[in-house]
Amino acid sequence: MNKTDRMLALVLELQRKGRQRAADLAQTFETSTRTIYRDVQALCEAGVPIVGSPGQGYWLAEGYFLPPVSFTAEEAVALLMGASFIERYFDAGYRAAAESSKAKLEAILPEAVKADAARVIAGMKLIAPRRDGSRPEEERKLELLRRAVLEERTVRFRYVKKIAGPDGTRESVREADPYGLAFAGGVWMLLAFCRFRQGIRHFRLSRMSDLELTDERFKRPAGFDLEAYTPPDDRTLRVRIRVRSEFADRVKEDAAFWIETEEAEDEGLVLTLRVRRVEEVLPTVLGWGAEAVVLEPEALRRKLREEAEKMLNRY
Repeated sequence: MNKTDRMLALVLELQRKGRQRAADLAQTFETSTRTIYRDVQALCEAGVPIVGSPGQGYWLAEGYFLPPVSFTAEEAVALLMGASFIERYFDAGYRAAAESSKAKLEAILPEAVKADAARVIAGMKLIAPRRDGSRPEEERKLELLRRAVLEERTVRFRYVKKIAGPDGTRESVREADPYGLAFAGGVWMLLAFCRFRQGIRHFRLSRMSDLELTDERFKRPAGFDLEAYTPPDDRTLRVRIRVRSEFADRVKEDAAFWIETEEAEDEGLVLTLRVRRVEEVLPTVLGWGAEAVVLEPEALRRKLREEAEKMLNRY
């Protein structure tokens, strides 16, 4: 962090947390207390009203506020929850940026707005699909591909594709020009021009391995619209389940990502889920036991009977 950025961050830290000792600030910014003393002196000379007292630390004079930006509680909630999502699902670089952004936003919020935003967030829960693959490997791929997109560099990787037949998969080496990344249906996907297929293709990061940057450069087409090529929701299989009203809240929480509609009936609540295949929802439905009854499709009912028979034989 350069001096200018650190001095601004120092002001925001005092604004956000209040009274801070030089030693605490030095630890926060991973520098020496002597550097903090110099930064504070420079800020005071620039007109920032920092008050200091031996043994007590530094704080901003009452009434000083930086920068002159105002947010409503709703705007603050939108930004804070968006940053929280990025912290959970993006790579380390963006996670650090999101954390820094939240700190800056919290620092500039007036106390009344901050309190209102905290109350709203306490009553909301962001439920997102599981991550695609193991986190460390996913982060490495995201960081490398993000760099490839920005620098317009071709990438090379091994790709496993699901196919019909006894083997079930086919592996190939691909070279592609990465145009963008999309987080769709709980998985990260690369949108790229495939050199082998000579067209734009979607590649799931979980199926990529041995990913590397090449020295070859490309030029993304002018006017390319990433939104137009984002893969559509491919959850085309409909599942209808009836649950007892007393158990409905548990089911709705477990299946939040899949639920499309819900309809109250005399016998309970009927939920319509959208999934890609029955195996995707099978473990969750098994966890509901006798509290839920699958109405359709028959393929899922058959799978449940098979699993129940295996469990009965085992126990």
